[in-house]
Amino acid sequence: MKRRDVLTLIGALVAAGPIGCKPACGEEMSGYPTGTDSNKRSPLKSIEHGGFRKALMDDEDVRTLKAVFDRLIPEDQFGPSASKVGCLDFLDAQLTGGYGEASTLYREGPEQPHEEQMLQRAQFIATPRERYRAGLQALRAHTLETDGASFADLPPSRQDEILAGMEQGTIKLGMANARAFFELMLTNVREGYFADPYYGGNKDMAGWKMIGFPGARYDYRAYTDRTGQKLNLVPVSLVPKN
Repeated sequence: MKRRDVLTLIGALVAAGPIGCKPACGEEMSGYPTGTDSNKRSPLKSIEHGGFRKALMDDEDVRTLKAVFDRLIPEDQFGPSASKVGCLDFLDAQLTGGYGEASTLYREGPEQPHEEQMLQRAQFIATPRERYRAGLQALRAHTLETDGASFADLPPSRQDEILAGMEQGTIKLGMANARAFFELMLTNVREGYFADPYYGGNKDMAGWKMIGFPGARYDYRAYTDRTGQKLNLVPVSLVPKN
């Protein structure tokens, strides 16, 4: 999995230009919407960059996850690495809340034979928080056994080999489903890189700036007649300005 592959699907979502229509009358509105939930409360401390972590509390797990995220989205000429834009802060906040507890998912039985083949995805009783803790510990044990070192201390080329093996399902991580764990980390690092900064990732809207996404703008009347043109709009976040 290369950085370009990680970002391709996201970039495709903003490739289309505005829908053509007659020029709008009036001036562009500015500022931020009022009366929204995000205006009434400040982001949780766990979502602040470098804030106190609540779910990712094991230092070695944090090192491992940072190394994984930075191989999935490394720093290059297109933009900063996953860790630099706050993907770890994003994930910690998610694992601390309802997502980490799988509060909206039914996780009881009965389990049906061949259900994974039918649904084309693995099914888990464990919560995402539990899966991360078990998966990171299993990955640490695997690299200590095969390489005599933690994943974070391995050369980038070797890290890529291990991640490729997890993606392809050729590496076994004990009781952990290596392929499903890779897919979970890939999904979450994408979310952290492109989610609104309000949720802890996408620091300075670096992900949005890289793909030309305007963010949480709510007034495009001044641009409706510019079909197919590059607008170069400065992204807008849900985070209220001071």
